[in-house]
Order: sequence, then C-alpha cells, then structure tokens
Amino acid sequence: MLEAKPVSTPAITGRRLSLHDGQPLSDPTTYRSVVGALQYLTITRPDIAFAVNQVCQFMHHPTSTHWIAIKRILRYIKNTYSHGLFYRPGSFTLTAYSDTNYAGDPDDRISTGGSCIYLGPNLVSWSSKKQQGVSRSSTEAEYRQLAYTAATISWFQQLFRDLRLPLSYPKLWCDNISAISLASNPVFHTRTRHVEVDYHYVREKVVCGELVVSYLCTTDQLADLFTKGLAAARFSSLVSKLPVRDLPISLRGNVKPCNQSTQNKVSTVFNALSNPAKSGHH
Repeated sequence: MLEAKPVSTPAITGRRLSLHDGQPLSDPTTYRSVVGALQYLTITRPDIAFAVNQVCQFMHHPTSTHWIAIKRILRYIKNTYSHGLFYRPGSFTLTAYSDTNYAGDPDDRISTGGSCIYLGPNLVSWSSKKQQGVSRSSTEAEYRQLAYTAATISWFQQLFRDLRLPLSYPKLWCDNISAISLASNPVFHTRTRHVEVDYHYVREKVVCGELVVSYLCTTDQLADLFTKGLAAARFSSLVSKLPVRDLPISLRGNVKPCNQSTQNKVSTVFNALSNPAKSGHH
C-alpha cells in the first residue's frame, strides 16, 4: 500500500458492510493478519475505531468487498501516519458522549453503539461496537448505549475513589430526548416494558445524583464518529475534537550513532540479560 492513493476518511459514507458482499477470499490469512494489526492501532487511534470494528465482524468469512474496506483504512492511515492523540493538563471532570446508529447492520439489524469519555480536555476512553441484541425502537437502542456508557463512567469513579482523587459529578451527553426522559422520569417506563430491567441502571444513577444526563444537538455529538461512516468534512471536524492531530514534534533524524565502545557495552548487557544462567546473573 506504499504507492496507494491516500483518502481522507477510513470508511465509506452512508454504507455498511454486509456478510454477503463480494466473493469469498481464497486465503483469508492476510485479511486476518492485517485486521489484527489494525486492532492494536485503535489503542492510540480512535478515529479508525468504527472502520476497524466493521471489518472485524467478518474474520470468519471475509470477502473481496471486505478486503477493499481494509485497504481503504490503510490508505487513510497512509494519509495520517504521523497523527496521534494529543494530551494536555486539565481538570478532574468526566464528560461522556453516547450515540447509537439504530438498526444499522444490514444482516441482523442490530444497532451500533458508540461512546467517548473525556477527563478534562483529554480523551481517556472510547468504544465502537454492536449491541448485544436487536432493539425495537431507536429509544431503546439509545437507552441501551446510555447504560453501557454509564457503567464505564462508574468504573472511572471507583478508580478515582481508590486513588483518593477528587472528581466532580460526571455529565453524560445524548442526542435522543426520549432516552433522556427514560433515564430521569419513571412514568415513561410503563410504555417500555420490553426494555430489560438492567437498562434502568442509568435512572438509578441519575436519581442518586451520581450522574447528570443532558441533551445536546446531533451536530455536536462527538460519539457520532464511532457509529457510522461520515463525510470528509464532518469526519475531520470530529477527529479534531478528540483530539487526534499531527505530532507537534518529531525525533526522526535526530538519533546519533553510538561509537564502537558503546556498542560493545550494549552487546554485553544484552547478552547478560538474554543468558542469565551463563553470565552468572539472576
């Protein structure tokens, strides 16, 4: 892919991959190997989380169309190879965004949920994954994702308590008014009996004052990046708010070669660590 033409987004806008797209690959080994490498890359590159999540769903039966989707991700990485997450000092305040692409999978109509959590101005957690079951309404899908995100927030709260660090009440942003109503108003629950009891976990957190769920406009929903393929302008805008950007500094070309004496010392230490029994070190 070194000579491939770079692209500005890792996934095609408005289209989801299907199990039945394309022709089966004769040897899926390369497909699985590349997907495995991309999974490691998502640890520091949240901007490719949704695209990688898509191609991961076809490891058992990859096709030519799925391979094209992988090559698009690689073309995007080529265009942004020096990008990474940028961190800076900030406050101990948790802010989370939760969003869902309702019934987005063309094969089983399971919704895809996305979330991202900030500590001050810094992104510390993100997720893009299919939900565990089919939702009968967009409200249920959104409420489900609220529960997933609230559970992650609770883990961070417990971590800060164990570290004895102060942490103000988190705020969870969602762009679905009905889901927010379910989280704060029990009167609505009589109309949604098909929603399982454990999803009411969010409402318990709200009632106890441990979580504030608020509405924001869809255009300001940062988690939208983790639920679907977006147009270049929208994608670039959200990525800049993660923030994933070009590295401000580079050490490339500044590595000075060591002299022969230093090389001999390094070799001696390396051999000692590699063969502790032989060298007498334990």
